[in-house]
Amino acid sequence: MTPQMQQAIRLLQLSSLELQTEIQQTLESNPLLEQIESEEDQEYLPSHALQKECNSDNNELNSSLKEEIIPEDLLLDSSWSDTYDSVLLLTSSEQEILSDLAHQKNNEETLQEYLLGQAYLSFTDKKDFTIAASIIDAINDEGYLCDSLTEIMQDLQKNIVIDPNDVKVVLHRIQNFDPPGIGASNLSECLLLQLKRYPPDTLWLEDAKKLISHHLEALSKRDYAQIMRGMKLSEQDLLATIRLIQTLNPRPGNKIQANRVEYIVPDIYVTKRGNGRWEVELNPDIVPTLRVNNYYANLIKRADSSFTNSYLKNQLQEARWFLKSLHNRNETLLKTACCIIDRQQAFLEYGDKAMQPLVLHDIAKAISMHESTISRVTTNKYIYTPQGIYELKHFFSNHVASQNGKECSATAIRAIIKKLIAVEDPRNPLSDDKIAQNLAKQGIKVARRTIAKYREFLNISTSHERKRLI
Repeated sequence: MTPQMQQAIRLLQLSSLELQTEIQQTLESNPLLEQIESEEDQEYLPSHALQKECNSDNNELNSSLKEEIIPEDLLLDSSWSDTYDSVLLLTSSEQEILSDLAHQKNNEETLQEYLLGQAYLSFTDKKDFTIAASIIDAINDEGYLCDSLTEIMQDLQKNIVIDPNDVKVVLHRIQNFDPPGIGASNLSECLLLQLKRYPPDTLWLEDAKKLISHHLEALSKRDYAQIMRGMKLSEQDLLATIRLIQTLNPRPGNKIQANRVEYIVPDIYVTKRGNGRWEVELNPDIVPTLRVNNYYANLIKRADSSFTNSYLKNQLQEARWFLKSLHNRNETLLKTACCIIDRQQAFLEYGDKAMQPLVLHDIAKAISMHESTISRVTTNKYIYTPQGIYELKHFFSNHVASQNGKECSATAIRAIIKKLIAVEDPRNPLSDDKIAQNLAKQGIKVARRTIAKYREFLNISTSHERKRLI
């Protein structure tokens, strides 16, 4: 395998974020390659905003791509002063927003940092603060105390002399920190700590404390009959008590998020044109427009064999290889996406329930490429559709034969199962057998164990665990 082919394969399987990193590293290491900042220079390069139109009446792909031509004479990029002047055009409000965003990024807190900040204000004694820091260090991201007080005390006694009661007192004060329920050793204690902050006259407060203290396991098993017998409550009273418990947070630490929300930037956009046809377009914002640097390219002399000239020649060749590999990646991604959309147009109109069976071999055969290439190009690549943003892998689904001779995709079956469960009676939820019977009425024959597998894939619990009083 040639180095050029290895480079093309590597670029093909990179995600958009990884590709931007790869491009940046290449720009820094190769002086013959540069990024275009001026819009008027775009005409000198092959278009990076490649488009194709999908026709439901014709499955053949009509490529509008032209063979890449790297021109010999290219204009120089915009000057640094032009770029600098554009920065100065920011308004004061825009500069303030950018400053706030930078400040926010630099001041993100973990749960431990958030708790230590409260400890600084709560413990003036150095010894108590040391104990508090050790306890906070033993609290996990969900807000629970992972180590026992004995283990924490033994660790502290290596440096200071403390009394076991001091550790208990400090822990009790930490459990009054924000967020409520922090520092508990188990779920029951966590919920009770939160209930202690409710006003004493809160309705059903005492029943909620009793239920959590003595019947939490029965509640997790949905054994409402046992709870009503043990607590001597009517069904309506139990329902009101459970509703109060549902206002509590079983993972209080999750309220303090250490990581920023990362939004998915789609690699491809799919839009419907006025003529009813779907248009597939690469996202031009994720890949910068590159070209060969005209100044350094002109320094190369054909008959010169000096070290500098040889270096420039090698860098020029590598720059052209990189541009060609990048163009081939865009072309392959666009062809693959257009072929997928051409076969999944029903999904764009009606969602998962209309997903058609599709495997890698189908796409590979349609665009005359190997299945491994299709697998690489569809991994970690995202597409924006009217139904939402999906990974390209989402459109591949095995088929299940139906009684009418047609094939139904596994994705469509999962969508039907999800819909059936969404409208079920919470007092009498559908079992896997009943779901299979409902599917059979629609002409889809699926085994009960397959239903269970699809239900687990959707993170839906069993019918017994889904049972509710309402």
